Amino acid sequence: MALIPSSRADGGYDTAVRRIWRHAEPGVGDPSAVLRALVHDATLAPSSHNTQCWRFLVQEGAITLLPDEQRRCPVVDPDDHHLFVSLGCAAENLTHSALAHGWRCEPVFAGGSDPSVRMALLPTAPVRSTLFEAIPHRQTTRTDFDGESLTAEELRLLDAAGSGPGVRVHLLTDRQVMEDVLAFVLQGNSAQLGNPAFVAELRHWIRFNGLEAVRSGDGLLSACTGNPSLPTWLGRAIVPLVLSERRENQRYMRQIRSSAGIAVFISERDDQRHWIEAGRAFQRFALQATALGVRTSHLNQPVEVAPLRAEFGRFLGLAGGRPDLVIRFGRGPQMPRSLRRPIDAVVV
Repeated sequence: MALIPSSRADGGYDTAVRRIWRHAEPGVGDPSAVLRALVHDATLAPSSHNTQCWRFLVQEGAITLLPDEQRRCPVVDPDDHHLFVSLGCAAENLTHSALAHGWRCEPVFAGGSDPSVRMALLPTAPVRSTLFEAIPHRQTTRTDFDGESLTAEELRLLDAAGSGPGVRVHLLTDRQVMEDVLAFVLQGNSAQLGNPAFVAELRHWIRFNGLEAVRSGDGLLSACTGNPSLPTWLGRAIVPLVLSERRENQRYMRQIRSSAGIAVFISERDDQRHWIEAGRAFQRFALQATALGVRTSHLNQPVEVAPLRAEFGRFLGLAGGRPDLVIRFGRGPQMPRSLRRPIDAVVV
């Protein structure tokens, strides 16, 4: 199988990574540039399939986050749960970025027919927190970890970061319990890969080389999972062959068994407000992990397959609420990064 020569595959990818994965530095006395810097940091949050399913309404004294329904994933996320979790992740980034630039803000979700998250900006003393500094270094690391345990203090910090209003995190580090979670992941993975609509939706968001990633500014770069760069036509053709149930299940077995633990985020209520809070809690967890040199990666099959989600909730002993996210964590190498769309593409 011939690979694309690196000069063609890159397509400016390395340059785009350096431009995107950093804090913007607005000029002194330029309020509009500061607001754009806040939006830039917000867009460095994770989103399902890296769809970047958000828009930002920038006004004097406030930034409002809006869901971008054109970037929904109706197969893997039919009730828009992940979409609102993604908004929560972006809102959390924005709170830390705002504080670093001398603004205090707290996301307010109106609910009902209004799906927006409004963040009023109030002047305060600037603070560059540890979590703010971690924003451009956080990534979803889809590879093996080193299998080493975290310290009790590290777990305490992750537990504190992952809790929030109406949301709590369960840290699972017992190896037998992790094997039990693995069984749910494998069952969910088999169900998803056996669904042609799921595979088609996933394939739509895969970017098979750096040139394609730069052109779109979104999606899942195949190199992020350790796969080689391929011409787009070839990558799309071989997805059904490469994305096999057996191969993917083996990968998840290896990755979970190399992890220090698994974090499960659970909302007290199953509604949009709590999904946003789950996103905020996860993003704090991911930023705190990044500050500790700990990587994170999603294992969301048990919560994405609806019949399995109910069974998974019973396994966790839940009497109500919803398991929102399943995240493995541990130490491991940095992987290639996904890209982001230009700020002008997300500001309305």
